[in-house]
Amino acid sequence: MKIVAVAACTSGIAHTYIAKEKLIRSAEALGHEIHVETQGTIGTEDELKPEQIQEADVVILAVDIAITGTERFEGKKQVKVPTSIVVKAPKQLLQKIESELTK
Repeated sequence: MKIVAVAACTSGIAHTYIAKEKLIRSAEALGHEIHVETQGTIGTEDELKPEQIQEADVVILAVDIAITGTERFEGKKQVKVPTSIVVKAPKQLLQKIESELTK
C-alpha cells in the first residue's frame, strides 16, 4: 500500500511524534510506503506533497484535534483514529486497513 498520514495530538508534542514514528516503522516493516505529516505546536512539518496524496491508497488521520488541510484528501479512502490507537497498536491498525482495502 501507499499511505499518507497526518498526526496531531492535543498538546502537539509527544503523541504527535510518537504516532509518526510508530506509523513509519510499522508500515516499513509490513512493506508499505508511507509519508507522515505532523501538525503540532510548531506548525506543520513534513507537509504532504500533492503527488504523494494523489498516489496514496489510503489516508490515515491519527488526530485528537481538528487539523487543517483536510480538503486535500477529498475522494480518498480515509481512516480517522485517535493517536492512542496508533501508539498502542500500529501494526494491527495497518493490517486491518490492508484487509479492508483488499475486500
